[in-house]
Amino acid sequence: MKSMLWLQAGSCGGCTMSVLEVGAKGFMRELETFGIDLIWHPSISEESGSEAIDIFQAVAEGRLALDILCVEGSIMMGPDGTGLYSRMAGTGKTTLDWVRLLAPRARYCLAVGTCAAYGGIPAATPFMDEVSGLQYGETLEGGALGKDFRSLSGMPVINVSGCAPHPGWIMETIGAIAFDEFGETDLDRLGRPRFYAKTLAHHGCDRNEYYEFKASAEKFSDLGCMMEHLGCKATQAVGDCNQRAWNGGGSCTHGGFSCIACTSPGFEDATGFLKTPKVAGIPVGLPLDMPKAWFVALAALSKSATPDRVRENAVSDRVLSDPQRGKGVRE
Repeated sequence: MKSMLWLQAGSCGGCTMSVLEVGAKGFMRELETFGIDLIWHPSISEESGSEAIDIFQAVAEGRLALDILCVEGSIMMGPDGTGLYSRMAGTGKTTLDWVRLLAPRARYCLAVGTCAAYGGIPAATPFMDEVSGLQYGETLEGGALGKDFRSLSGMPVINVSGCAPHPGWIMETIGAIAFDEFGETDLDRLGRPRFYAKTLAHHGCDRNEYYEFKASAEKFSDLGCMMEHLGCKATQAVGDCNQRAWNGGGSCTHGGFSCIACTSPGFEDATGFLKTPKVAGIPVGLPLDMPKAWFVALAALSKSATPDRVRENAVSDRVLSDPQRGKGVRE
């Protein structure tokens, strides 16, 4: 049986909300299946007040072993690095203090969500100097624990990023740790688990036919690709969001909203989430693995070959022409 403690820092609670109904049985039953003893969670545990403080102190003093420390939410560093913007009631310490006391006692340290990983929404300009992730800050190294931090297993912070992360990302990371199947080689260069960071949110998107023909939506109710006009960053954002749907059937693009690259550091400072920045009519953010010249040439060729059916459906909120019966078939 492995122990886990969950702290919430500067958080909306969305990461906890994401994982509560994970799997067929829910969060607590999933933990039991993995042999995880949740010794404390601020929203789930019965212990509060002095009882919770006793748990923190026992871990900090080494009297209670801790296998996994999960931190949800941004670390409030201000003012002037004191962390006093976020105090943990009744303890005489800040959240920053407790993170720095507990993290070195844990075998593994997980940043759950982009806020804990990289600062997230609370770190948006002009507050980036006062807010940090666990091991990444404004300069993408260091953060609240320092760039050289290692947990007792020798691992850096594991950044299960996302706003909020897919529940599967959280639980599969915890499960791999529970079965001693997770190591530093399982992380990408920004500390994200490779099992979901090795693919793009674009992969599996149900708008991919429109993307291939560069048949673009003009408004959010349209069926077409949202990259060209509506700010979608799915071709630049890591994640398998469209390959394993949320709650069995959902994703941002499936729901008609642009991918905002929430698994990436700095996503909160985008110049606009709902409009694609362009230079000379060409989107600034292009696919991660494609040179600009290739993209421009491919886009021109694709647009010239776009079937009338695809072009018409792209700017409609429903299919107007189907591939079997041709243009003009009304659904």
